[in-house]
Amino acid sequence: MDIRQLRYFIAVAEHLNFTEAAKHLFVAQSAVSQQIADLEKKIGVQLFERNKRSVRLTSAGSVLLREAISIVTKSEEAIEKTRQAELGIIGSLNIGFLGYSERVFLPYLIRQFRRDYPKIDLHLNQFNHGMLIEALKTGELDIVFTLSFGLDNIGGIKKKSVFTETISVVMHCEHALASQASVQISDLSKERFITVSRQESPQGFNKTLLMCANSGFYPNIVSEPKLLHTVLLLVDAGMGIAILPKSLKLHSSSSLRFIDIEGEKVEDELMIAWKKNNLNPSIPLFLEELSSVKREYNKAFSTII
Repeated sequence: MDIRQLRYFIAVAEHLNFTEAAKHLFVAQSAVSQQIADLEKKIGVQLFERNKRSVRLTSAGSVLLREAISIVTKSEEAIEKTRQAELGIIGSLNIGFLGYSERVFLPYLIRQFRRDYPKIDLHLNQFNHGMLIEALKTGELDIVFTLSFGLDNIGGIKKKSVFTETISVVMHCEHALASQASVQISDLSKERFITVSRQESPQGFNKTLLMCANSGFYPNIVSEPKLLHTVLLLVDAGMGIAILPKSLKLHSSSSLRFIDIEGEKVEDELMIAWKKNNLNPSIPLFLEELSSVKREYNKAFSTII
């Protein structure tokens, strides 16, 4: 007994006419008769009582009809799910993000993606810079949203720009420079710096070192907490200053000031990145959805604040 024989059997049972069943199946009547005869022979029971004027199911045939419909339906569902999995329409996607730069678009992007692909399970988690890249390398994450600094030194990944992120000097409102509209990095040579630890976020740590080195000094780093929110708390406590993305202003205390930087390129790009050899078919669908959201929210993507 195979799926084709069950389909022929269901067609005859529904039409109670071999000629009509053959038309429905787009095959010759003789083919239908042969398949039904083979099916009855295989299972050893008569499925139809038939004569020149009528065809009707036997009691055994009625039992088989219920089971055959179930088997064929499940078979078709399995085939369709397999095809959807190949196309990425069904499956799962693990996404990592920083948690501040993406606030302007990520909730909307996720809502749109879930609407268009409800059978793809999304798993989202917030990481710092270093953990994002490590989780991407190990395959724990399929896609990450992270700043571009340092990405060019990492092999085996593909990336696309999402939007430009402004970098600012963050200080407490009572700091001597807090009332200025902008500062030069060189003005900060005597300051105490707070940064996320190099181990937790090598990109952010190195970004601070590089900007200071370009202005001729090595920063006096007095604290290297593991969490970005701890950096903001310590700056708010007046323990030092930090160089951070300006979008963090959306999540920060009102007593913090985000001061523009003069004299050099003080921007970074938020990127979406994934491994070149990751064959998860849901990745292209997510990238396509992101492109659509970018077009719709172009102004929001061009600048955070």
